[in-house]
Amino acid sequence: MPSARVGGVAPSSRVRFVPTAVELPGGARADIEPASTVDGQLVVPEEVRHVGWWDGSAWAGDPFGATVVAGHVDSRTEGLGFFARLLRVQRGETVTLRDDEHRQRYRIVSVETVAKQALATSGAAFDSDGDHRLVLITCTGRFRPDRGGYDSNLVVTAEAVGLAR
Repeated sequence: MPSARVGGVAPSSRVRFVPTAVELPGGARADIEPASTVDGQLVVPEEVRHVGWWDGSAWAGDPFGATVVAGHVDSRTEGLGFFARLLRVQRGETVTLRDDEHRQRYRIVSVETVAKQALATSGAAFDSDGDHRLVLITCTGRFRPDRGGYDSNLVVTAEAVGLAR
């Protein structure tokens, strides 16, 4: 009599990774550093040429949740930041996240200005559920030195194009 087959768990074909670089429309590329929250605030890299991946967000290629990458628009001492380029992106353009071996492409679906105080409480920028998406965040609006910076955030949301490879 033939022996019974033994089942096993199939290996996942899904690739997921912590992003280490971002490529914006037009090919500009920046390094990504891990960014944590401290006292409820996302702390992005001080150097304006770098951006930060929120370590509480989804990994690139995850099946759900937001992968959040944030950076400075500018600095009094360093000039324009890498994410100043977000002020010119448009719906339909493509952004790519990479690590040494993988990449995930995203298509921009919305570009919105959100009041700084409302960023954490309105919209889905930091949500860990729903379809997988990329959320890019920088400052915009009126600069208010009396309040320590800009009064708004630019939130660029992009949907995954296929699976990470």
